[in-house]
Amino acid sequence: MPLDGVDVILADLDGVVYTGRNAIPHAVESLNAAAATRRIGYITNNASRTAETVAAQLSGFGLSVTGDDVVTSPQAAVRLLATVVDAGSTVLVVGGEGLTSVVEAAGFRVTRSADDHPAAVIQGFAPEVAWTDLAEASFALAADIPWIATNQDWTIPQERGIAPGNGTLVSAVHTAVGRLPLVAGKPEKAIFDAALEQFGASSPLFIGDRLDTDIIGANKAGIPSVLVLTGIDQAKQVLAAPEGSRPDFILGDLRGLDEVYPATVESQDARGARIFTVGDAAVSLHGNVVKVVEEGSSRVDLLRAGAAAVWGSGLMIYGLVVDPALYE
Repeated sequence: MPLDGVDVILADLDGVVYTGRNAIPHAVESLNAAAATRRIGYITNNASRTAETVAAQLSGFGLSVTGDDVVTSPQAAVRLLATVVDAGSTVLVVGGEGLTSVVEAAGFRVTRSADDHPAAVIQGFAPEVAWTDLAEASFALAADIPWIATNQDWTIPQERGIAPGNGTLVSAVHTAVGRLPLVAGKPEKAIFDAALEQFGASSPLFIGDRLDTDIIGANKAGIPSVLVLTGIDQAKQVLAAPEGSRPDFILGDLRGLDEVYPATVESQDARGARIFTVGDAAVSLHGNVVKVVEEGSSRVDLLRAGAAAVWGSGLMIYGLVVDPALYE
């Protein structure tokens, strides 16, 4: 099972536990069941809210969570900030309470104006961030001071759809100043290091819904990973995932945490095609052609078999002819 030998589960939030104000089906009961025997920590790149606010939302869904069970990208960003500026320095903050509260708690003085000659800029998402905030950051960064971003997520899943994330705001400042920030959140290691330390994990498992932040980040940190198909990335993105962004487990939803994970069996047919079988689903790889042999009874098993074929080909996705039945 995915949870075999795991002492701490590290779970992303958006797309894993909830979307907007709505809990994702089967997530709460699955995490509660896992919490009976393991510590669960929650990791979020969302910088707009405090750990306590996040914990309150999760508790409202029926999870047993306190602020100590949550690691936010602002917490990781402030750890980075402390390595590049002196204690008590004035820092220009672009973001909301989720970021300002952590910066102040660490002993730094918060300003919103470049005229205060800040020692650094720290930037995170909040719905109220405006052009004027981005302009002040740009003015301050002209002095070549350190710049730290909580995260660079391009999108945020909301109940009405997909909205622009902090990455779009960071990109706007980058375009103005011509350089890039240090990044604390996924896919960088800083937030994973903070979580491992906070939860005392020795055999963690990370659960995410995005390949470009969650899974890459877990792989960089050396943490086994689960991609759950309840958020951003779906079959097409899984098949196209380059090495480095491939998960150890692919689950349809979090009920799969407590189910036996089927092995991928490779064989060869009379033509010399490689056959990848997961459960009763089978996919062939012949030359550069990936084709469904048996759809089977589980769409997730079919995707697992297809991913094994594509990833086992040694070719990039654009060098393959992939059966549309695998991703449509």
